[in-house]
Amino acid sequence: MHRRAVSKYVAPAEAAGLVPGGPPLSEAEWAERVREWFPELADTRLRQVTWPAIGEHHGFIAGQLKAGVTMATIRQRLRDEEGLAVSVASFRRYVAANLPEETRRAQVRVLRPQAAEPGDEAQIDYGQLGRWIGPRPAGGMWSGCSRWCWRARG
Repeated sequence: MHRRAVSKYVAPAEAAGLVPGGPPLSEAEWAERVREWFPELADTRLRQVTWPAIGEHHGFIAGQLKAGVTMATIRQRLRDEEGLAVSVASFRRYVAANLPEETRRAQVRVLRPQAAEPGDEAQIDYGQLGRWIGPRPAGGMWSGCSRWCWRARG
């Protein structure tokens, strides 16, 4: 960590009279002090500046997810129709943190053949085989770009 970051976090402890080698604090006492000193770390909603704007559409988002609409489509509709200017990542973080898991679980799709008999299916598990330095897409010179190689295990 940078020395300024360390001093930022140490200063409130020193101001409260905490010193190295002093009496130990319980985990509950530390949690209470951290909430007091750094509320933005204890409650992540305080750091999410776009969440209030997304929260105005909470009911719409929940209804669309229950109807099977993807998060990308919901965000695009809100952007185009309501003028919601938030990133895809912020929108996904909001949904993950503020909507029940059952609502998000509906987004998982498992494709199965219509006439599948028990035992006719197989699961393919992808594993990481290794990393290599790849050539430029145009060929010729080595770019130094790192590439991951995956293999399928069935």
